Amino acid sequence: MARICVIDDKAMMRESVTLVLTRADHLVETFEDARSALPVVLEGRFDLVLTDLKMPRMDGLTLIRELRESGCDTPIIVMTAYGTVRTAVEAMKLGAFDYIEKPLEMDVIDAHVERALQHGRMCKENEALRRSLSDMHAHHAMIGDSKHMTDLRIKITRVAQSDAAVLITGESGTGKELVSHAVHTMSKRKDRPMLCLNCAALSGNLLESELFGHERGAFTGADRLRKGRFELADGGTLLLDEISEMGLSLQAKLLRVLQEGQFERVGSSVTRQSNVRIIATSNRNLESWVGKKRFRADLYYRLNVLPVKLAPLRERPEDVPILVHHFLDQISRRLGRLCLKVAAEALEILTGYAWPGNVRELQNLCERCAALVPDGNVTSEIIEGWIQGSVAPVETFSRLRPGRMLEDVERQLIERTLKQFNGHREKTAKTLGMGVRTLGMKLKQWREEAAAQTRTKLLREQIYVSQ
Repeated sequence: MARICVIDDKAMMRESVTLVLTRADHLVETFEDARSALPVVLEGRFDLVLTDLKMPRMDGLTLIRELRESGCDTPIIVMTAYGTVRTAVEAMKLGAFDYIEKPLEMDVIDAHVERALQHGRMCKENEALRRSLSDMHAHHAMIGDSKHMTDLRIKITRVAQSDAAVLITGESGTGKELVSHAVHTMSKRKDRPMLCLNCAALSGNLLESELFGHERGAFTGADRLRKGRFELADGGTLLLDEISEMGLSLQAKLLRVLQEGQFERVGSSVTRQSNVRIIATSNRNLESWVGKKRFRADLYYRLNVLPVKLAPLRERPEDVPILVHHFLDQISRRLGRLCLKVAAEALEILTGYAWPGNVRELQNLCERCAALVPDGNVTSEIIEGWIQGSVAPVETFSRLRPGRMLEDVERQLIERTLKQFNGHREKTAKTLGMGVRTLGMKLKQWREEAAAQTRTKLLREQIYVSQ
Protein backbone atom coordinates (compact mmCIF):
# COMPACT_ATOMS: atom_id res chain seq x y z
CA MET A 1 0.00 0.00 0.00
CA ALA A 2 1.37 3.40 -1.03
CA ARG A 3 0.25 7.00 -0.62
CA ILE A 4 -0.29 8.52 -4.05
CA CYS A 5 -1.11 12.09 -5.10
CA VAL A 6 -3.14 12.56 -8.30
CA ILE A 7 -3.25 16.04 -9.89
CA ASP A 8 -5.53 16.79 -12.87
CA ASP A 9 -7.90 19.66 -13.62
CA LYS A 10 -10.50 17.27 -15.07
CA ALA A 11 -12.70 15.57 -12.47
CA MET A 12 -13.41 12.53 -14.66
CA MET A 13 -9.71 11.84 -15.10
CA ARG A 14 -9.07 12.14 -11.36
CA GLU A 15 -11.89 9.70 -10.61
CA SER A 16 -10.72 7.17 -13.20
CA VAL A 17 -7.13 7.14 -11.98
CA THR A 18 -8.29 6.99 -8.35
CA LEU A 19 -10.45 3.96 -9.12
CA VAL A 20 -7.52 2.09 -10.68
CA LEU A 21 -5.18 2.92 -7.82
CA THR A 22 -7.59 2.09 -5.00
CA ARG A 23 -8.26 -1.32 -6.57
CA ALA A 24 -4.53 -1.93 -6.12
CA ASP A 25 -4.94 -1.06 -2.40
CA HIS A 26 -3.23 2.33 -2.62
CA LEU A 27 -4.29 5.42 -0.65
CA VAL A 28 -5.12 8.26 -3.05
CA GLU A 29 -5.50 12.01 -2.52
CA THR A 30 -6.54 14.17 -5.47
CA PHE A 31 -6.05 17.84 -6.40
CA GLU A 32 -7.57 19.82 -9.23
CA ASP A 33 -4.55 22.11 -9.66
CA ALA A 34 -0.82 21.90 -9.04
CA ARG A 35 -0.55 25.07 -6.96
CA SER A 36 -2.71 23.68 -4.16
CA ALA A 37 -0.94 20.31 -4.33
CA LEU A 38 2.62 21.74 -4.15
CA PRO A 39 2.84 22.50 -0.38
CA VAL A 40 1.23 19.17 0.50
CA VAL A 41 3.69 17.20 -1.64
CA LEU A 42 6.61 19.14 -0.13
CA GLU A 43 5.54 17.93 3.32
CA GLY A 44 6.60 14.44 2.25
CA ARG A 45 3.16 12.86 2.66
CA PHE A 46 3.25 10.90 -0.61
CA ASP A 47 5.22 8.01 -2.07
CA LEU A 48 4.30 8.94 -5.66
CA VAL A 49 2.85 11.84 -7.64
CA LEU A 50 0.79 11.45 -10.83
CA THR A 51 0.22 14.78 -12.56
CA ASP A 52 -1.19 16.14 -15.78
CA LEU A 53 0.99 18.53 -17.75
CA LYS A 54 -1.48 21.11 -19.06
CA MET A 55 -3.37 22.74 -16.19
CA PRO A 56 -4.43 26.31 -15.32
CA ARG A 57 -2.64 28.41 -12.64
CA MET A 58 0.43 26.12 -12.59
CA ASP A 59 1.32 23.55 -15.25
CA GLY A 60 2.97 20.20 -14.65
CA LEU A 61 6.43 21.33 -15.78
CA THR A 62 6.45 24.20 -13.28
CA LEU A 63 5.31 21.83 -10.54
CA ILE A 64 8.16 19.41 -11.26
CA ARG A 65 10.71 22.22 -11.37
CA GLU A 66 9.49 23.63 -8.04
CA LEU A 67 9.56 20.23 -6.36
CA ARG A 68 13.04 19.34 -7.52
CA GLU A 69 14.53 22.74 -6.72
CA SER A 70 13.05 22.44 -3.23
CA GLY A 71 14.86 19.14 -2.72
CA CYS A 72 11.77 16.92 -2.95
CA ASP A 73 12.76 13.54 -4.43
CA THR A 74 9.28 11.93 -4.54
CA PRO A 75 8.92 9.99 -7.83
CA ILE A 76 6.71 11.77 -10.38
CA ILE A 77 4.78 10.25 -13.30
CA VAL A 78 3.34 12.69 -15.84
CA MET A 79 0.12 11.95 -17.73
CA THR A 80 0.25 13.40 -21.23
CA ALA A 81 -2.14 13.48 -24.17
CA TYR A 82 -1.22 12.05 -27.55
CA GLY A 83 0.99 14.44 -29.52
CA THR A 84 2.64 16.06 -26.47
CA VAL A 85 5.28 13.41 -25.86
CA ARG A 86 8.00 16.00 -26.46
CA THR A 87 6.71 17.93 -23.45
CA ALA A 88 6.74 14.71 -21.41
CA VAL A 89 10.38 14.16 -22.34
CA GLU A 90 11.14 17.70 -21.17
CA ALA A 91 9.40 16.85 -17.89
CA MET A 92 11.68 13.85 -17.45
CA LYS A 93 14.71 16.07 -18.00
CA LEU A 94 13.44 18.23 -15.13
CA GLY A 95 13.24 15.21 -12.86
CA ALA A 96 10.06 13.25 -13.63
CA PHE A 97 10.48 9.48 -13.34
CA ASP A 98 8.23 8.40 -16.24
CA TYR A 99 5.24 9.38 -18.36
CA ILE A 100 1.98 7.73 -19.46
CA GLU A 101 0.12 8.61 -22.63
CA LYS A 102 -3.62 9.24 -22.58
CA PRO A 103 -6.10 7.60 -22.93
CA LEU A 104 -4.91 5.69 -19.89
CA GLU A 105 -5.17 1.91 -19.66
CA MET A 106 -5.48 0.12 -16.33
CA ASP A 107 -2.64 -2.35 -16.93
CA VAL A 108 -0.33 0.41 -18.12
CA ILE A 109 -1.05 2.53 -15.04
CA ASP A 110 -0.41 -0.42 -12.71
CA ALA A 111 2.91 -1.26 -14.37
CA HIS A 112 4.21 2.31 -14.36
CA VAL A 113 3.08 2.96 -10.79
CA GLU A 114 4.68 -0.22 -9.46
CA ARG A 115 7.96 0.56 -11.21
CA ALA A 116 7.99 4.11 -9.83
CA LEU A 117 7.17 2.93 -6.31
CA GLN A 118 9.94 0.34 -6.47
CA HIS A 119 12.36 3.05 -7.58
CA GLY A 120 11.26 5.25 -4.67
CA ARG A 121 11.72 2.43 -2.16
CA MET A 122 15.19 1.71 -3.51
CA CYS A 123 16.18 5.37 -3.22
CA LYS A 124 14.97 5.50 0.40
CA GLU A 125 16.85 2.31 1.23
CA ASN A 126 20.02 3.73 -0.35
CA GLU A 127 19.59 6.94 1.62
CA ALA A 128 19.10 5.01 4.86
CA LEU A 129 22.22 2.96 4.09
CA ARG A 130 24.18 6.10 3.29
CA ARG A 131 23.20 7.64 6.61
CA SER A 132 24.04 4.44 8.43
CA LEU A 133 27.47 4.32 6.80
CA SER A 134 27.92 7.99 7.54
CA ASP A 135 27.19 7.35 11.21
CA MET A 136 29.66 4.46 11.26
CA HIS A 137 32.26 6.52 9.43
CA ALA A 138 31.87 9.42 11.85
CA HIS A 139 32.15 7.08 14.81
CA HIS A 140 35.19 5.16 13.58
CA ALA A 141 36.96 8.35 12.46
CA MET A 142 37.53 9.19 16.13
CA ILE A 143 40.17 6.48 16.55
CA GLY A 144 42.66 6.61 19.41
CA ASP A 145 43.11 6.05 23.13
CA SER A 146 45.19 9.13 23.86
CA LYS A 147 43.89 11.77 26.26
CA HIS A 148 43.42 14.16 23.35
CA MET A 149 41.14 11.74 21.49
CA THR A 150 39.20 10.85 24.63
CA ASP A 151 38.60 14.55 25.34
CA LEU A 152 37.76 15.17 21.66
CA ARG A 153 35.02 12.53 21.62
CA ILE A 154 33.47 14.05 24.74
CA LYS A 155 33.70 17.55 23.26
CA ILE A 156 32.08 16.50 19.97
CA THR A 157 29.13 15.04 21.86
CA ARG A 158 28.63 18.29 23.76
CA VAL A 159 29.17 20.57 20.76
CA ALA A 160 26.66 18.56 18.71
CA GLN A 161 23.83 19.39 21.13
CA SER A 162 24.17 23.12 20.45
CA ASP A 163 23.13 25.13 17.40
CA ALA A 164 25.96 27.65 17.77
CA ALA A 165 28.74 28.09 15.20
CA VAL A 166 31.72 25.74 15.44
CA LEU A 167 35.31 26.59 14.49
CA ILE A 168 37.55 23.56 13.97
CA THR A 169 41.27 24.29 13.68
CA GLY A 170 44.28 22.08 13.15
CA GLU A 171 47.01 21.19 10.69
CA SER A 172 46.17 19.68 7.32
CA GLY A 173 45.36 15.99 7.60
CA THR A 174 44.27 16.03 11.24
CA GLY A 175 40.64 15.17 10.38
CA LYS A 176 38.79 18.50 10.53
CA GLU A 177 36.19 17.45 7.97
CA LEU A 178 35.61 14.12 9.73
CA VAL A 179 34.99 15.92 13.01
CA SER A 180 32.57 18.24 11.19
CA HIS A 181 30.55 15.29 9.92
CA ALA A 182 30.60 13.73 13.38
CA VAL A 183 29.15 16.92 14.89
CA HIS A 184 26.39 17.01 12.26
CA THR A 185 25.60 13.30 12.58
CA MET A 186 25.16 13.59 16.35
CA SER A 187 23.11 16.79 16.19
CA LYS A 188 19.36 17.31 15.98
CA ARG A 189 19.91 18.39 12.36
CA LYS A 190 21.19 14.96 11.30
CA ASP A 191 18.09 14.26 9.16
CA ARG A 192 18.59 17.49 7.21
CA PRO A 193 21.29 18.13 4.59
CA MET A 194 24.92 18.78 5.35
CA LEU A 195 26.61 20.66 2.51
CA CYS A 196 30.32 21.44 2.20
CA LEU A 197 32.04 24.31 0.43
CA ASN A 198 35.81 24.72 0.04
CA CYS A 199 36.44 28.46 0.31
CA ALA A 200 39.93 28.08 -1.14
CA ALA A 201 38.73 26.45 -4.36
CA LEU A 202 36.64 29.34 -5.77
CA SER A 203 37.15 32.99 -6.62
CA GLY A 204 35.25 35.64 -4.67
CA ASN A 205 32.37 36.06 -7.14
CA LEU A 206 31.86 32.34 -7.65
CA LEU A 207 32.05 31.73 -3.90
CA GLU A 208 29.37 34.36 -3.27
CA SER A 209 27.11 32.74 -5.87
CA GLU A 210 27.70 29.30 -4.36
CA LEU A 211 26.82 30.57 -0.90
CA PHE A 212 23.81 32.77 -1.64
CA GLY A 213 22.69 31.71 -5.12
CA HIS A 214 21.92 34.04 -8.02
CA GLU A 215 19.05 35.20 -10.20
CA ARG A 216 18.91 34.62 -13.90
CA GLY A 217 20.90 37.33 -15.68
CA ALA A 218 22.68 38.46 -12.51
CA PHE A 219 26.01 38.24 -14.33
CA THR A 220 27.46 36.93 -17.57
CA GLY A 221 26.78 33.20 -17.81
CA ALA A 222 23.92 33.23 -15.27
CA ASP A 223 21.40 31.75 -17.72
CA ARG A 224 19.11 30.34 -15.02
CA LEU A 225 18.18 30.83 -11.40
CA ARG A 226 20.48 29.00 -8.99
CA LYS A 227 19.91 28.36 -5.31
CA GLY A 228 22.90 28.77 -3.03
CA ARG A 229 24.14 26.55 -0.23
CA PHE A 230 22.29 28.55 2.42
CA GLU A 231 18.98 27.69 0.74
CA LEU A 232 19.83 24.11 -0.16
CA ALA A 233 21.07 23.34 3.37
CA ASP A 234 18.04 24.93 5.04
CA GLY A 235 17.44 23.29 8.41
CA GLY A 236 20.77 21.49 8.18
CA THR A 237 24.48 22.24 8.40
CA LEU A 238 26.87 24.16 6.15
CA LEU A 239 30.58 23.33 6.36
CA LEU A 240 32.85 26.17 5.23
CA ASP A 241 36.21 24.51 4.70
CA GLU A 242 39.33 26.70 4.90
CA ILE A 243 37.32 29.77 5.92
CA SER A 244 40.52 31.82 6.15
CA GLU A 245 40.72 31.96 2.34
CA MET A 246 37.45 33.91 2.04
CA GLY A 247 37.84 37.55 0.94
CA LEU A 248 37.10 40.39 3.35
CA SER A 249 34.09 41.72 1.40
CA LEU A 250 32.43 38.30 1.40
CA GLN A 251 33.29 37.87 5.07
CA ALA A 252 31.07 40.90 5.79
CA LYS A 253 28.13 39.27 3.99
CA LEU A 254 28.69 36.01 5.82
CA LEU A 255 28.75 37.90 9.11
CA ARG A 256 25.30 39.32 8.35
CA VAL A 257 23.89 35.83 7.84
CA LEU A 258 25.35 34.71 11.17
CA GLN A 259 24.02 37.77 12.99
CA GLU A 260 20.60 38.23 11.40
CA GLY A 261 19.90 34.95 9.58
CA GLN A 262 19.19 36.84 6.34
CA PHE A 263 20.71 37.10 2.86
CA GLU A 264 19.91 37.97 -0.76
CA ARG A 265 20.71 36.06 -3.90
CA VAL A 266 23.18 37.75 -6.24
CA GLY A 267 21.14 40.04 -8.49
CA SER A 268 18.09 40.06 -6.19
CA SER A 269 16.73 42.52 -3.63
CA VAL A 270 14.46 39.94 -1.99
CA THR A 271 15.64 39.14 1.53
CA ARG A 272 15.54 35.47 2.44
CA GLN A 273 15.71 33.78 5.81
CA SER A 274 18.40 31.26 6.70
CA ASN A 275 18.18 28.40 9.18
CA VAL A 276 21.60 26.81 8.82
CA ARG A 277 24.23 25.84 11.36
CA ILE A 278 27.72 26.93 10.38
CA ILE A 279 30.81 24.80 10.92
CA ALA A 280 34.04 26.43 9.76
CA THR A 281 37.49 24.88 9.50
CA SER A 282 40.97 26.35 9.09
CA ASN A 283 44.55 25.15 9.17
CA ARG A 284 45.74 28.69 9.91
CA ASN A 285 45.99 30.68 13.13
CA LEU A 286 42.97 32.94 12.64
CA GLU A 287 43.86 35.10 15.63
CA SER A 288 47.11 36.10 13.95
CA TRP A 289 45.23 36.72 10.70
CA VAL A 290 42.88 39.04 12.57
CA GLY A 291 45.93 40.94 13.81
CA LYS A 292 47.22 41.18 10.22
CA LYS A 293 43.81 42.52 9.04
CA ARG A 294 43.37 39.50 6.77
CA PHE A 295 40.35 38.20 8.67
CA ARG A 296 37.53 40.18 10.27
CA ALA A 297 37.67 40.18 14.07
CA ASP A 298 33.86 40.30 14.41
CA LEU A 299 33.45 37.29 12.11
CA TYR A 300 36.15 35.39 14.00
CA TYR A 301 34.31 35.90 17.29
CA ARG A 302 31.03 34.83 15.67
CA LEU A 303 32.59 31.64 14.35
CA ASN A 304 34.65 30.84 17.42
CA VAL A 305 31.67 30.26 19.73
CA LEU A 306 32.46 26.56 20.03
CA PRO A 307 36.18 26.07 19.27
CA VAL A 308 37.54 22.59 18.56
CA LYS A 309 41.32 22.31 18.20
CA LEU A 310 42.77 19.11 16.73
CA ALA A 311 46.23 17.97 17.82
CA PRO A 312 48.74 16.86 15.18
CA LEU A 313 49.51 13.15 15.13
CA ARG A 314 53.07 13.69 16.40
CA GLU A 315 51.60 14.93 19.70
CA ARG A 316 49.68 11.70 20.26
CA PRO A 317 52.11 8.98 19.09
CA GLU A 318 50.38 6.34 21.25
CA ASP A 319 47.50 6.45 18.75
CA VAL A 320 49.70 5.54 15.77
CA PRO A 321 49.66 1.71 16.27
CA ILE A 322 45.88 1.79 16.80
CA LEU A 323 45.38 3.82 13.63
CA VAL A 324 47.70 1.55 11.64
CA HIS A 325 45.74 -1.57 12.57
CA HIS A 326 42.44 0.24 11.97
CA PHE A 327 43.38 1.43 8.48
CA LEU A 328 44.92 -1.90 7.45
CA ASP A 329 41.81 -3.73 8.64
CA GLN A 330 39.58 -1.34 6.65
CA ILE A 331 41.70 -1.71 3.52
CA SER A 332 41.84 -5.51 3.83
CA ARG A 333 38.07 -5.74 4.14
CA ARG A 334 37.62 -3.52 1.11
CA LEU A 335 40.06 -5.54 -1.00
CA GLY A 336 38.82 -8.90 0.31
CA ARG A 337 42.21 -10.08 1.51
CA LEU A 338 43.83 -11.09 4.79
CA CYS A 339 44.93 -8.23 7.03
CA LEU A 340 48.59 -7.28 6.75
CA LYS A 341 50.96 -8.02 9.63
CA VAL A 342 53.15 -5.18 10.87
CA ALA A 343 56.42 -6.06 12.60
CA ALA A 344 57.03 -4.57 16.05
CA GLU A 345 60.13 -2.77 14.75
CA ALA A 346 58.08 -1.25 11.92
CA LEU A 347 55.47 0.00 14.39
CA GLU A 348 58.23 1.53 16.47
CA ILE A 349 59.52 3.44 13.46
CA LEU A 350 56.01 4.63 12.59
CA THR A 351 55.43 5.75 16.16
CA GLY A 352 58.65 7.78 16.16
CA TYR A 353 57.95 9.48 12.83
CA ALA A 354 56.87 13.15 12.91
CA TRP A 355 53.94 12.73 10.43
CA PRO A 356 53.93 16.17 8.77
CA GLY A 357 50.86 15.06 6.81
CA ASN A 358 49.20 13.76 9.99
CA VAL A 359 46.50 11.07 9.87
CA ARG A 360 45.97 11.48 6.14
CA GLU A 361 49.63 10.68 5.49
CA LEU A 362 49.41 7.61 7.73
CA GLN A 363 46.32 6.38 5.91
CA ASN A 364 48.05 6.84 2.54
CA LEU A 365 51.05 4.86 3.78
CA CYS A 366 48.73 2.01 4.84
CA GLU A 367 47.20 2.05 1.36
CA ARG A 368 50.71 1.77 -0.07
CA CYS A 369 51.45 -1.19 2.19
CA ALA A 370 48.34 -2.99 1.01
CA ALA A 371 49.19 -2.40 -2.63
CA LEU A 372 52.95 -2.99 -2.64
CA VAL A 373 53.66 -5.59 0.07
CA PRO A 374 53.03 -8.91 -1.71
CA ASP A 375 53.47 -11.31 1.20
CA GLY A 376 51.44 -9.25 3.66
CA ASN A 377 54.33 -8.72 6.11
CA VAL A 378 55.25 -5.09 6.68
CA THR A 379 58.85 -5.01 7.93
CA SER A 380 61.00 -2.22 9.33
CA GLU A 381 63.11 -2.27 6.14
CA ILE A 382 60.03 -1.52 4.03
CA ILE A 383 58.96 1.36 6.28
CA GLU A 384 62.50 2.76 6.42
CA GLY A 385 62.66 2.90 2.64
CA TRP A 386 59.44 4.89 2.44
CA ILE A 387 60.00 7.47 5.16
CA GLN A 388 63.81 7.68 5.10
CA GLY A 389 64.97 11.25 5.34
CA SER A 390 61.84 12.39 7.17
CA VAL A 391 62.42 10.79 10.55
CA ALA A 392 61.88 13.06 13.52
CA PRO A 393 61.56 11.44 16.94
CA VAL A 394 58.41 12.65 18.61
CA GLU A 395 60.03 13.46 21.93
CA THR A 396 62.54 15.76 20.30
CA PHE A 397 59.81 18.02 18.94
CA SER A 398 56.90 17.88 21.34
CA ARG A 399 57.95 16.39 24.67
CA LEU A 400 61.26 17.99 25.54
CA ARG A 401 61.50 19.27 29.07
CA PRO A 402 62.70 22.91 29.31
CA GLY A 403 66.23 23.31 30.63
CA ARG A 404 67.77 20.17 29.12
CA MET A 405 71.33 20.44 27.80
CA LEU A 406 71.70 20.67 24.02
CA GLU A 407 74.27 17.85 24.15
CA ASP A 408 71.67 15.55 25.76
CA VAL A 409 69.09 16.41 23.09
CA GLU A 410 71.63 15.79 20.30
CA ARG A 411 72.66 12.45 21.77
CA GLN A 412 69.07 11.31 22.23
CA LEU A 413 68.22 12.27 18.64
CA ILE A 414 71.24 10.44 17.23
CA GLU A 415 70.73 7.31 19.34
CA ARG A 416 67.03 7.01 18.48
CA THR A 417 67.64 7.59 14.78
CA LEU A 418 70.51 5.07 14.80
CA LYS A 419 68.25 2.53 16.49
CA GLN A 420 65.53 3.20 13.94
CA PHE A 421 67.94 2.29 11.14
CA ASN A 422 69.24 -0.78 13.01
CA GLY A 423 72.70 0.73 13.52
CA HIS A 424 73.18 1.76 9.86
CA ARG A 425 75.47 4.77 10.15
CA GLU A 426 75.20 6.08 6.57
CA LYS A 427 71.38 6.18 6.69
CA THR A 428 71.46 7.79 10.14
CA ALA A 429 73.96 10.45 9.08
CA LYS A 430 72.07 11.23 5.87
CA THR A 431 68.78 11.54 7.75
CA LEU A 432 70.27 13.89 10.36
CA GLY A 433 72.14 15.96 7.81
CA MET A 434 75.63 15.24 9.14
CA GLY A 435 78.76 13.50 7.92
CA VAL A 436 79.36 9.82 8.60
CA ARG A 437 82.79 10.68 10.04
CA THR A 438 81.26 13.24 12.41
CA LEU A 439 78.70 10.67 13.53
CA GLY A 440 81.46 8.12 14.11
CA MET A 441 83.47 10.57 16.20
CA LYS A 442 80.47 11.36 18.40
CA LEU A 443 79.69 7.67 18.91
CA LYS A 444 83.34 7.00 19.80
CA GLN A 445 83.32 9.88 22.27
CA TRP A 446 80.17 8.59 23.97
CA ARG A 447 81.58 5.05 24.17
CA GLU A 448 84.77 6.36 25.76
CA GLU A 449 82.74 8.45 28.23
CA ALA A 450 80.59 5.43 29.09
CA ALA A 451 83.71 3.28 29.57
CA ALA A 452 85.27 5.92 31.81
CA GLN A 453 82.10 6.11 33.87
CA THR A 454 82.11 2.34 34.21
CA ARG A 455 85.77 2.31 35.36
CA THR A 456 85.05 5.06 37.89
CA LYS A 457 82.06 3.16 39.24
CA LEU A 458 84.07 -0.05 39.61
CA LEU A 459 86.87 1.83 41.34
CA ARG A 460 84.43 3.37 43.81
CA GLU A 461 82.95 -0.06 44.52
CA GLN A 462 86.43 -1.50 45.17
CA ILE A 463 87.28 1.37 47.54
CA TYR A 464 83.98 0.88 49.36
CA VAL A 465 84.61 -2.86 49.73
CA SER A 466 88.17 -2.35 50.99
CA GLN A 467 86.92 0.05 53.61
